[in-house]
This record gives sequence, C-alpha cells and structure tokens, in this order.
Amino acid sequence: MFGLANIYKYKKITLAYILISCALYIWFAYFTNRTDTLQLILLYSILFVLGYQILKTSGFYSRILVIASLLFRLLFLFAIPNLSQDFYRFIWDGQMVLTGLNPYLTTPDFQMELGILSNFPNQLELYNGMGALSASHFTNYPPLNQLCFVIGNLFPGSSILSSVIGLRLLIIAADIGTLYFGKKLLDALKLPSNRIFWYILNPFIIIELTGNLHFEGIMIFFLVWSLCLLHKGHWKLAAVIFACSVSVKLVPLMFLPLFFWWFLKESKENVIANKVKLSFKKKEIARLRLRSVQAIQVPRNGISKLILFYAIIVVTLVLFFLPFFSIEFVDNYSKTVGLWFNNFEFNASIYYVLRAIGYAITGYNEIGIIGKILPLVSILAILGFSFFKKNNSIPKLNTSILLVFTIYLFLSTTVHPWYIATLVMLCIFTNYRYPLVWSAIIILSYLSYLGIGTADKSENLWIVALEYFVVFSAFFWEVILKKRLLI
Repeated sequence: MFGLANIYKYKKITLAYILISCALYIWFAYFTNRTDTLQLILLYSILFVLGYQILKTSGFYSRILVIASLLFRLLFLFAIPNLSQDFYRFIWDGQMVLTGLNPYLTTPDFQMELGILSNFPNQLELYNGMGALSASHFTNYPPLNQLCFVIGNLFPGSSILSSVIGLRLLIIAADIGTLYFGKKLLDALKLPSNRIFWYILNPFIIIELTGNLHFEGIMIFFLVWSLCLLHKGHWKLAAVIFACSVSVKLVPLMFLPLFFWWFLKESKENVIANKVKLSFKKKEIARLRLRSVQAIQVPRNGISKLILFYAIIVVTLVLFFLPFFSIEFVDNYSKTVGLWFNNFEFNASIYYVLRAIGYAITGYNEIGIIGKILPLVSILAILGFSFFKKNNSIPKLNTSILLVFTIYLFLSTTVHPWYIATLVMLCIFTNYRYPLVWSAIIILSYLSYLGIGTADKSENLWIVALEYFVVFSAFFWEVILKKRLLI
C-alpha cells in the first residue's frame, strides 16, 4: 500500500501519461480499422510520444513500467485484431489439428471444396476471414507454432473471440518471459537493465504482437532465453531452446553460422584448475602449464561443441516435425516457403529498385530472377559475419545477428511490419537504435493496403520510399557514419 502511495505521490505525471495511453490503446483496439488512415497514424504517433514520456518521467522505475506494460496488453484482450487477418488462419490450423487432420497436407480451399470438416467450429467465417491468398496456399507455420494455435483454441468457448483470447494470453505470457530473461541478460552483461522497456513498452510491439497476434513474440522469447543460457555456459540446453525458437518461426535458422566463433573462442578462464580443488599456488601453476597447449586444445574442443550444438538443434527440430512428417509434407512446405522469395512482394526496399530496373530493361517483373539472387547475397553476408567477425561474446553475437537480419530484410521481397520485432529486441543489447526508428515509422506500410493514388490498389511507392528514406538514413548514420563501438 505504501508503495502504491509513493507511486501516486512522486509519479503523478507518469500515471497521467499511462492513463491517457490506456484510453488511446482502447480506441486503437476497439474503434480503429486499418482503413481509418488519419486515425491510425495519429493514434500510433501519439502512443509513441506518450511511451517515450512514460519512460522519461518514470526514471525507469521498474515496478510502474512492468504494471503499465502488462496493463496495455490486457486492454487488447477482448479485441479482434484490426490490422491483420492472419489470426483466422491460426485458428483454422489449430482446429485442423484438434480435428485430427494434418494442417500441412491440404489447403483451406481444398478442404472447403470437399466439405470434409463438417464439425469444424466457425468454418465459413474463418475461411472468409483469412482471405483468398491464405486459403489457396498450404500453411507455412512450424510445429511449435501449430501447438500454440491448438492451445489457443482450447480456451473455453467456441467462438472466434474465445480462440483470439487464448492466443493472446500465450503471447502476453511470452512477453513476460522476454522481460524476465531480457533483464537477466542485460544485468549479466553489465548493461542498463532498463533497456528492456524499449522493447516491452514499445507501442509497435504491443500493437503488432499482442494486438494483431503475431507469434514473433514467442519466437523472441525463446531466442532471448537461449542467449541467456548460452551466456551462462549452459549451451546444450541453449540449443534445445534455440530449436524451440526456430520451431515457432524459421527466421533464427539464418543465425546458426554466427555461432562459429562463440565455440572456438579461447577462454583464459576455462582451465584445469577450475575443475580440481587445488591450492591457489597450484591453480596458478596449472594455468601456466595449460596456456602452452591451450591454443591447440580449445579450438578442437570448440569444434566438437559446435557440432554437438548444431546436432542438438537438428534433433530437437526433427522431433517437433516428426508428428507431421510425410513426403507430401516436405513438398508442400518447401514450396510454400519458396513462395515468399519468388511470388510475394510487399513493403520491400532494394528489391523494388531492382524491380524497376528490370521493368526498364525487359518490360517484365523479374521477381523470379531477383528473388533467387537476393537470398544468395543474404547468405554471403551471413557467412561474412560468421567467419570474418569474431562473435565470441553475447554483445558481439547480438550485434552480428542484428546486422545480418537487417541486411536480410533490406534485401527481402516481402517485409511485413511484424518482421522487425526481432530487430527491436536485439538492438537493446547493442549501441544501435535504428530499429526503434523503424518501429516508429513502420506504420506507414499499412497505408499501402489502401492503394492510395492508384487505380489497381497496388502499393504507393512514394510512401514506401518515405519509410525507407528514414530507415536507411538512421541505419547509415549509426552503422557507417558514426562508426560506433560495438558493445
């Protein structure tokens, strides 16, 4: 009680900002559509300003920030997502599994044509809600993500809203876990632990993950937990948890080569004396003797650990995929994942420039060619950061992951807003803040749904250009011009 009285006494301004934010989040969640352009932009912008003021006036007082972050999320609990229709497919896949069917083997279109799901709750509403694009393709959500869909559907009730509440509670729980492990990792790295609130209280994270039910939040939870375990030396358990992250979203797979130097680093503290109870003098002798052979022993031992680390991840992933496995599953899943590189395009940057050049030269959209080349460039970037940059500490590893994933998104043909949530999380462990800038400006991508200024409802490239002008400016200023020290 005394603590609450103190908060009210000394943090009145902060509480006022929180209350105003609550009203705006309610307005955003229950009374805003993605076609309400002005309302969408204004609410989002004001929430960002208020979020900054909450952090500033609170003095990063943890208790009030934790309460505020949880409260903001709970305000969305009974809201149907208003910026994305993906949740209809999430519920559909979950119901498929509960019905005893493999969600990877058929498309919703095929299922509706055959009428094989006679006991499927809200079947027609879910089918119409997910849209023609989703309904015509096989699911691309990994097994642990499918388990989340099942758990969400187990929430009491048979309505779409009850499933939404179940899914949302899972994402909120994951954010609480990210808050816990993120703070622990920051403390362990001797970085300001209040940095975690740049993620937890970020309106973009609250709206896109909790509000719109995107499971990047659960992927990020497992990724941060894995990095925390890795820093503590529990690398075997870290491998299992990392596999869980991959089994929610495939994105972390591209980070695996970056662990090369983590396991090959030479640790002067890892000596025989730590394993044997010796006197201080004997420990020093053991250290001196070990140094002469350590350069040979550590890399060999490191390679073994690296291989085992990868093996644990692969075995864990195989176990996750095993219940759904079949030759047909492999074919369907690989084709669906490939579509993102060769067929879909949205909110891209470098790709749109190359596409315009392709049109000018050939008169056709060359996504089939460009979509194959750009991933190769991303792979080269990953290999460069893996072997030519010694990622032998968590901050260096996080920085490499951050930059590699940024390059990947810059080269992607499709960049949905929620994709950058991982960047927002990773940047708090580095000196880079351009992902925070991107999270503030990413709302512009939703204007593309309106087809502003076009007859065929295609993207307005001027809006896309404005977004990436801001993002690239922040990126080049921080990464190239300022040449900040990587921490």
